[in-house]
Formats: sequence, structure tokens, C-alpha cells
Amino acid sequence: MMLKSVFLSFVDVFWSSLACGFLVAFCAHKISRHLPRGHEKSHVYVLLQDLIRYGKTKHLKRDDWLQVFDVPKRWFWHFYAVSVCWNGFLLVLYLNFTFQNQSYPSWLNRLLDILTGVPNSDSQVPQLVTVLVQLLLSFHSLRRLHECLFVSVFSDGAMHLVQYVFGLVYYIMIGLTVLGSDRLERGSGPLLSQLNWCHVTGSVLFIMASLMQHQCMVHLAALRTGKSGSVETLAHRLPEGGWFELVSCPHYLAELLLYVSLNLMYGGVSLTWWTVFLYVLFSHALEAQLCHEFYISKYESYPRNRKALVPFVL
Repeated sequence: MMLKSVFLSFVDVFWSSLACGFLVAFCAHKISRHLPRGHEKSHVYVLLQDLIRYGKTKHLKRDDWLQVFDVPKRWFWHFYAVSVCWNGFLLVLYLNFTFQNQSYPSWLNRLLDILTGVPNSDSQVPQLVTVLVQLLLSFHSLRRLHECLFVSVFSDGAMHLVQYVFGLVYYIMIGLTVLGSDRLERGSGPLLSQLNWCHVTGSVLFIMASLMQHQCMVHLAALRTGKSGSVETLAHRLPEGGWFELVSCPHYLAELLLYVSLNLMYGGVSLTWWTVFLYVLFSHALEAQLCHEFYISKYESYPRNRKALVPFVL
């Protein structure tokens, strides 16, 4: 199927730029491994590694001034707290628009005008896919918030302040992207009459990927807890069994599948959601590669033929 539109809105440029940026970072990291010795001491290399690494992979020699920008990795829960509040707010606004015929606040309409380049239309018909995607993203944020607060056991690992700010912006932009996509298409008829196999298949895949990711997070947490559930260590241990026999980072693979499912719900013809998917692919490929290299360097028995993110491919 061909894409329905080749019009590049601001939101398309935003996600495309992020995708290209992470692709360049991924390639630069791969190339840097083949450079002559001594390049690890260059300021450019150290800065790049400082910006792309976090948690267990952020073990590199840095100047003291760079460490000033470190924030705790356990602050990950902030991302999902913001997402729950912000995307929940957008969901309520869309449901009011759908069932109460209430228009968005003027500031949100102006913002969507800028992001999409498509002016607000009073004749716009609500779309089922927008409701479903907002519901699924809200569910995802609630689940991840619960996992960060009550399941995961974070070490004293750090992330860069830029990564922290980026994470907050990401979850704000993804909600706006959903509403922006609603403007680029027009619904037809009552909500239930719009239901098709893409919505059903995408929702099922989303739920399956969510279960897969939750199992991975429970598995990782169990490496640091005893049978009673109390924390025994904050050391990094090698995850074995289950999905971790398939790839080094199955939780990232599950995240990728989540966005495959969202793309499917749009029928695979939304340019905007293809750019979002490419961003998720390249950013998670980079982080999965760093984790994969960490396992190989720390554990001599780690399978060298295992892939980082996508089985048998990447």
C-alpha cells in the first residue's frame, strides 16, 4: 500500500530528524569500535558516549564537569508519570470532543495547527483509531509507571540530563502526534462502524507485546531480589532464560513491537507513524547494541552469535 500523503508537517520533520539522529549515532558508535587506539580519549568520542549511554552501560572515563549533568536512572518513573497525566488529559479532551461535541482549548488548537499544518475544522468526524491509540498509550504508561515504582530494582546508575529532558519531551510529543494524526485523516460514520481488522490485529499485538515486556521487567527485577521479594543486591547479573535466550534485550524488542502494532492500527499508511517507528527502531537498536556489548565484555560465556534486538538480524 502506498502512503496516503507525502505532505511533511512539522511533526513529521520532528520524528524524521530524531530517527536520522539516532541512525547517525548508531553508525558512529559502530565505526568507532574500528578506529585506532587512543580515540577513546578524544573529547568528541567521550561526549558522544556520555550522551547515548545510561545505566549499566555508562561506565566510561569522563571529566568531572561532565558528571555534573548526571541524574539518577531511577528517575525513569518521571517519564511515565508525565505521560499518564498529559496523555490522560488529551484522552479526556478527545472523548469530550467525540461524545459531547466539545472543542479543544484554543491553545491546543493553535499548537496542533503548528504541528500539522492543517487548520482546525468544525466538521471533523471523530476517529476510532485515535480513541484506541490514546487508550493503549495510556495503558502502556500506567503499566510502565507501576513497573518503575513497584517492580524494577534500580541501581545507582545515571543518565544524562539531556536524556532526561528528552524523555519528558518525548511523551508530550507522542500524545500530540496522536491528535495531529487525527487531523490528517477524516473519520466516516459512527465509531463502531469504523472498526476493521487493522484495529483488532493491532490491539492484539499491542497487548501481547505489553505482556512480553512486563515478563522481561519482572525477570530483570528478579535478578536482584530474593524469594521473599526483598532486594539482595544492586549488582548487574546476566539475565538468562525466557525471552533473553532469543535476544540480549527482549524488553526493547517488545517496545519495538508496540510501535509496530500502532503503525498497523493506522493501516500502515501513515507517514507520521512510519517516522515514529523509525525513531523507535534506531534509538532502541543503539541502546540494545550497547547492552549487548556490555554482556559480551563482562561475561566470557555469553553467546557471541546472539543478536541484540531483532532475532537473527540485528
